[in-house]
Amino acid sequence: MNIELLYFAALKDLTGTASEKVELSLPRPSVSELCAELERRRPELAGRLASVRVAVNETFADPADVVPDGATVALIPPVSGG
Repeated sequence: MNIELLYFAALKDLTGTASEKVELSLPRPSVSELCAELERRRPELAGRLASVRVAVNETFADPADVVPDGATVALIPPVSGG
């Protein structure tokens, strides 16, 4: 299964990239399973994805939602401003 990941704000800084293509061995993972896998693959994300909003194909997703093959997944951390 292949997906495209988009990293925003602090996650972009942590990973050093705005996007990447990822091949997963998980068939049709849930959003929460995908996040757990990403934290395993990228230690710099460990413990940071629990508060992140996830959008799958430009629609905000719940943790139990399934990520389809070929999806674009955006990881959007909380943002504060003033």
